[in-house]
Amino acid sequence: MQNKIEITKIISGVYWVEIAEINLRLLCGCPADTVKHLKKRGLIDKITKNGVEFESGPNAILLSDKPIQNGELSNLAEFPLLQMLYLQGMIIPNHVNNTGEKPLIIGSPTQLKAQIEYFYRGNYGLVNKQEILEAGIDDQTADFLMKMKLRFAFGKINNTETLINAVPLVDEITISPKKDLYITRLENNLFEVKYQDESVIININLPGKEVYPAPYTLNFHKINREYFSIIHTGEGDAWDINRPCMASIIMFQGKIYLIDAGPDLMTSLNALGISVNEVDGIFNTHGHDDHFAGLMSFVRSDHKIKYFASSLVRASVAKKLCGLMGVQEESFYQFFDVCDLKFDVWNNVEGLEIMPLMSPHPVETNIFYFRTFWDNRYYTYGHLADVVSFRRLHQDIVKESDEYDYKQMMQKVKDNYLLPADLKKIDIGGGMIHGDAGDYREDETQKIMLAHIARGLNADEKQVGSFASFGNVDSLVETNYDFSKHYAYQHLKFYFPNLPDYEIFSLLNCPIIHLNSGADLFKKGAKYTYVYLILTGLVEMIYPDTGIENTLSAGSLVGFYVDNDDLVAKATCRASCHVTALQIPINHYLDFMTRQDLVDPFNTLEETVIFFGSTSLFNENMSLPVSIGMAQNHKRLRFDKGDSLTLTPEGGLYLIRNGQVKIDDLILEQSDFFGTENVFLPQTFPDNCLFTENTELWHIPFNIVMNIPIVYWKMLVSAERRKSNK
Repeated sequence: MQNKIEITKIISGVYWVEIAEINLRLLCGCPADTVKHLKKRGLIDKITKNGVEFESGPNAILLSDKPIQNGELSNLAEFPLLQMLYLQGMIIPNHVNNTGEKPLIIGSPTQLKAQIEYFYRGNYGLVNKQEILEAGIDDQTADFLMKMKLRFAFGKINNTETLINAVPLVDEITISPKKDLYITRLENNLFEVKYQDESVIININLPGKEVYPAPYTLNFHKINREYFSIIHTGEGDAWDINRPCMASIIMFQGKIYLIDAGPDLMTSLNALGISVNEVDGIFNTHGHDDHFAGLMSFVRSDHKIKYFASSLVRASVAKKLCGLMGVQEESFYQFFDVCDLKFDVWNNVEGLEIMPLMSPHPVETNIFYFRTFWDNRYYTYGHLADVVSFRRLHQDIVKESDEYDYKQMMQKVKDNYLLPADLKKIDIGGGMIHGDAGDYREDETQKIMLAHIARGLNADEKQVGSFASFGNVDSLVETNYDFSKHYAYQHLKFYFPNLPDYEIFSLLNCPIIHLNSGADLFKKGAKYTYVYLILTGLVEMIYPDTGIENTLSAGSLVGFYVDNDDLVAKATCRASCHVTALQIPINHYLDFMTRQDLVDPFNTLEETVIFFGSTSLFNENMSLPVSIGMAQNHKRLRFDKGDSLTLTPEGGLYLIRNGQVKIDDLILEQSDFFGTENVFLPQTFPDNCLFTENTELWHIPFNIVMNIPIVYWKMLVSAERRKSNK
């Protein structure tokens, strides 16, 4: 006898539950690129009914109770919902699959609220003229943008609740969103789904240190640091199961800048041998998930990434990201070093010139042109995502009744799309909101790459441009300088700030080597032969006895603490991707450390950094340089049992090394932290604490920890959790 409930594992932490009798196709968990995984499993396919072709797929989503698991977002419902509404036809007027049923989304009230706001902003971006004006746009342009937005939205901006059916699942209460269907939360991310006399248990927790896998496999690439080059990192769209979404990397004077941050960003960077610490900034075209979902990787990093966009796009993206995270919009500036770019002019960013230009789209969007002057002329790259077809402009966006100024603005859009460049990547996704390759037949750009589709190019498109494979590089201005030596010098000056350059050069004279992915730098139990300064890429430290695995990124000095009493490796160190490193012979390093009287100070630093890494606040995505920076700026305080301490918003962060602290009814012990509550939630907690045991605190000034995005985020979440437990 066939089961009434069918359950299928999609990937770790994501399941599909189908009950045909009540037309339920429940997606349990929806991290980035879930739609692509469903397509790979055949759970989304083409259907033809009454002569109309559309897609099958889920009609309900069960959200994760944990918005983030193992550093990755667990709930990104935008594209699963868009697939239901548009590709399945659930919202399209007079569509054969528009039965009046809305997509069903189930989850905790907190996660439902976050997903509703995030989907609302993902659909529309800024939703009224006032928000556009607040982004620094003049009155006339704001009217134009609002009129254009409404035409994309079929004349009306709908609340998310009018498009979907949101059902809260509170604690262990059982809900019944359909007849004879019962869903119960047993504990966090553990649910029972019951239909009539059958039930299944769904566990959408990510086990161990597992992460959500990408739907595709990328080969490892060795990328040279160039003067001005373009690395092609994505040519697909949100539905392409074989390639990353449309994106590029700009390499300028050895620095790395991303153009957009789509799903599975870390998979792409790792394949290219690039660690997050090497990224100087990101240029963001707009806030749809296929260009936005990877931003959370930078929120969970240990330093602020520069965020470049027009003020219009920045305002739209900030509202969406902060809505998704459930935080105030001001927090965006704690996560990123925001650098607004002016429309229609060349903005200078450390020698690289960038011009953002407006592109009509349902949400605020800017395309980018990048250029640099070399050999008596400018070399230019154009990144055109997302653009609209000229046909769509003329048929739907511009009306015969429109005033002259509006038509003139649309002509300017076309002219901007066709600006000549040395290299250009163009969205040709077609349909209602994307571009058409045919519009660029007369484009005078020397080389055109076509992107933002989930299929091959047809014969007509091949006459216009071509595809780029992942990892391909177009070098517009070749380098004659070894940038790796430059960065090696900067890293060494951080570790040894008080030493003269001639001592630094004694280390810089060591060879720079390249290691393939999987190569061992050293193995546990073996004597150190070299100390390595990681210049590009990532290495992993594997402790076989404990199962602990730590990742060290560019800038890490592997073997930093080695001395004559500590010459045997406690872990195996292995390259996670292509790695470039300064290889320092161990005897040379030991002699250097001894001559500079650094052995004892570095042993003290080692003790501090190891303790930081054992705490929940500092145990994730903290590079060695950042940990050392904190260690060099902390103070140790001791209090006797019965003492008290006044807490102020300026007081700083307190980390408990040992002992016990009482704040109101909250008891905190070793490795816990406090001092942030009165910053994030003023007047919610008392302004003093009591030491219930002899206690040692480590104090770190706020100006240090507040500028570490992952730490800021954790402190904010902790304050909210402590408030809810009061």
